[in-house]
Amino acid sequence: MIYSNAYEEKELQKEGKQLILSVFPLVFMVFGIVYGLANQEVLSEGLIAILYSPTTLLTDFLKVGGVGATFVNAALVGLFNIYLLRRFEMRINGLLIAAIFTVIGFSFFGKNILNILPIYFGGYLYARWQGIAMKNIILIIMFSTALAPIVSEITFGGYFDRGFNYIMGILTGTLIGFIIVPLSSHMLKFHDGYNLYNIGFTAGIVGTVFTSLLRNFKINITPVNILDTNQHMTIVVMLFLLFIYLIVMGYKINDRGFKEYKNILKYRGRTITDFTELVGYGITFINMGIMGILSTGLVLLLGGIVNGPAIAGILTIVGFGAFGKHPKNCLPIVVGVLFGGFVFGYDFTSTGFIISVLFSTTIAPIAGSFGPFIGIIAGILHLTLVTNVGIIHGGINLYNNGFAGGLVAGFLIPIIDAFKKGD
Repeated sequence: MIYSNAYEEKELQKEGKQLILSVFPLVFMVFGIVYGLANQEVLSEGLIAILYSPTTLLTDFLKVGGVGATFVNAALVGLFNIYLLRRFEMRINGLLIAAIFTVIGFSFFGKNILNILPIYFGGYLYARWQGIAMKNIILIIMFSTALAPIVSEITFGGYFDRGFNYIMGILTGTLIGFIIVPLSSHMLKFHDGYNLYNIGFTAGIVGTVFTSLLRNFKINITPVNILDTNQHMTIVVMLFLLFIYLIVMGYKINDRGFKEYKNILKYRGRTITDFTELVGYGITFINMGIMGILSTGLVLLLGGIVNGPAIAGILTIVGFGAFGKHPKNCLPIVVGVLFGGFVFGYDFTSTGFIISVLFSTTIAPIAGSFGPFIGIIAGILHLTLVTNVGIIHGGINLYNNGFAGGLVAGFLIPIIDAFKKGD
């Protein structure tokens, strides 16, 4: 047994943690292949359709390439990133877990195994230029693949001659990877750690600049709405089973995890809140599983479709269940979005609203720090912003809610502080 931060749990080697993370992409790979064969999908054709898609918001790969090819794509992206963790001997902490689940989630709409590579190459060049180890920035680069759609859009949007389009796409992605690291650390100051999707805010700024430049060259990138409207219950069941697996693994690591779970709820969630350090891996995995079950259940309760964007939202919540999110600080934000949706007349079953609810939890630290009432207000404000900022960057920033969340936090926190000082 090890004794860390007052929580006893079984010792878990790095390889064991990597294996737990690898279960998701491995299951997705098997599921994708089996589903594709059983339903007579041509996986190669589906993957090609995904790779050649411009991928701007909202491009649901389940609709573009089919269920089988989409899960294979998610598996490839996940395994590639887990390989990088092994290659650079990364320590498995909460932020790393959040990064892995986020990139896997967004491989269901927006990211594929090709459009992320130039961004990684740009990060590699930045590390070489600054004389720092790649392992020091790899997590930022993982998150920065939020801008992968711009690589696909430049390459396959029909703006450049064949051959030259590949060069321009690679150069654009490389440039993004090079500049995103210094920008992300600077942007953190704007929302002061109350927006968990910091790279989403940074990517929103970068995406806005890039889109504005392209518009000057008469290249107009506009959001799309390509969505799968079928409810695949096999996917829903598989997700529930995977989340139960996380809970079981958490209990195996810490057999007091359920009794001690309440302790995770006392944390506000503001960056940096690494649950693997604060409460151990056992309780962290239990929290991740619970967050997955609750978020999937919420989608179904609202009458939504568990399609590509919804899966991305669910898996991102699961990932950040290791880094800042828990039911207590997420609930007020979700209530705020739902209340705002009711007042403003939104369709609760629409995918756009569903993902706004899920991703709004990026500002969970606001509720955790200032209480449920402020959290509800933040949720309402988030819904108001997120439905209007996408047009600014043309849908090339996959973490649109992270962009909106940064604006909400940057706007709301100084006002809260002003009233506190007034007291």
